[in-house]
Amino acid sequence: MTTVMALQRRRRAAPAERARAPQLDGPIERIVVFRALMLGDLLCAVPALRALRRGFPQASITLVGLPWAEALVERLACVDRFIEFPGHPALPERPCDVRALPVFLAKVQSQRFDLALQLHGSGPVVNPLVATFGARHSAGFFDAASWRPPEDAACYAPWPERGHEIERMLALTDWLGVARDGTQLDFPLQAADHEALAGLWPGGRRPARYVCVHAGAQLPSRRWPVERFAEVANRLAGAGRTVVLTGTAQEAELIAALSAAIEYPVVNLAGRTSLWTLGALLEGAEALVCNDTGVSHVAAALGTPSVVVSAGSDVERWAPLDRSRHRVLWQPMSCRPCSHAVCPIDNACARAIEVAEVMQALDALAAQRSDAGASRYAARGAAGAAADADDAPDAADAGDSGAAADARDVGCRPLPPVVQAARRPPAERSGSA
Repeated sequence: MTTVMALQRRRRAAPAERARAPQLDGPIERIVVFRALMLGDLLCAVPALRALRRGFPQASITLVGLPWAEALVERLACVDRFIEFPGHPALPERPCDVRALPVFLAKVQSQRFDLALQLHGSGPVVNPLVATFGARHSAGFFDAASWRPPEDAACYAPWPERGHEIERMLALTDWLGVARDGTQLDFPLQAADHEALAGLWPGGRRPARYVCVHAGAQLPSRRWPVERFAEVANRLAGAGRTVVLTGTAQEAELIAALSAAIEYPVVNLAGRTSLWTLGALLEGAEALVCNDTGVSHVAAALGTPSVVVSAGSDVERWAPLDRSRHRVLWQPMSCRPCSHAVCPIDNACARAIEVAEVMQALDALAAQRSDAGASRYAARGAAGAAADADDAPDAADAGDSGAAADARDVGCRPLPPVVQAARRPPAERSGSA
């Protein structure tokens, strides 16, 4: 059976504009995928990578990504090799050393790939970049501003303007006629990860009732106020839970301020965990409270219940798919999704979310657990709990993600005007930044 016939047989039902899968001549034995983004972005692409593995089971699949991703790739069954991307002047994810680009391109071109897949973004910057990889065929996304190699134009899918990031990435493998292999995320932990965590925090070795609190996010505009995270931690500790603070080394100052604002002893592991000890920590946690950032996707992959305060991001695109296990709290505003690193209107969408709402969402998660000893956090005498009934919305699932019409209503508080001209989309539309 030829590769083209196999692709056509595997493809899903497709819209009329692509009645047939694109034609790829010759065997596809070496595939390179470009997705040089952050943790959550890459995790959301795993279902598409898994579909690619299923569609081309004999092919060697290489990921070109940011340095941090090598540790994840080492454990993903759907990827065989990793090549570090040195950055590009027009892409913001890492500083670019242009002197490294010729060496990088020579390394990629020497692999003589049969197919290069652009899973990074809408295409204006990265489509020409991926074309320089020298693969026999290329495929990816395109929008009105994007160039496509004429000989492979049929292999480029329209950039999805709506939908979850998992579905957006799967739109490309669908377009190529490759059958899906589920939408679940993968984060493959090993026994050694739990042992390493125990060496870092002996309290993680024994059965413990702890909640992880992650107050960081790459962009300040995506952060819920530290003082509100501190109040949540106070209530959790007052209800008998151990509070574990997580974050990157770059967030140490932020987490130190959070720790200082908490009235109870806490475990501060910010900057001390690896990718895998962080995963082991989250897997053993009763719950996670965090901003909409990479750690929320790790929790989703591991099945750890979470309450996510989404400030500025596109909830439809980034909220965990399991709306029962993961409660997303957000304020609909005309300026979402936000394109600012620092909010020009004092993080109005973040400040619209009250502590009482987070506690109510944690209560709803606790009520779902089959553990007979599970107790409600806000109802155990923690400071401020008596005010929850007055402050929190009525619906227990008020934080579910979805379209703006599904968000909880906080009374449409008047907000300062937003200069829409400052929100022009960047040249390359890709991940959550």
